[in-house]
Amino acid sequence: MSAKTVKIIYWIATVLIALFVLPGIFFLNSPMAVEGSRHLGVPEWLRLEVGIGHFIGALILIIPVFGKRIKEWAYVALGIEYISAIIAHLYVDGVTSEAFFALIIFVILLISYIFYHKMKDAVA
Repeated sequence: MSAKTVKIIYWIATVLIALFVLPGIFFLNSPMAVEGSRHLGVPEWLRLEVGIGHFIGALILIIPVFGKRIKEWAYVALGIEYISAIIAHLYVDGVTSEAFFALIIFVILLISYIFYHKMKDAVA
């Protein structure tokens, strides 16, 4: 696979994550977000912490000036959030579209992560 193809796949996956995550900060206190978190049993303070952290993590992924180590931690944090979302939805509601959607976003995050390292290894 050429370096150009790797870079294109990386940026497509990363931009998809950013398009999903970044607008969420504007809906953090919407009735739907509050009720959805309450439905899953998430405390108010954790809902806010995760929402803000989610936004910061996505920014770190798309802004090129952040170093490899910081990006690694952003991938880890976002990965834990999506795994937790999958588990929460499966536990509370069973197999639903919400759990499946969280799984899809997690897979896109994994693609971004894998191709980030392929891109960095090609440069090194």
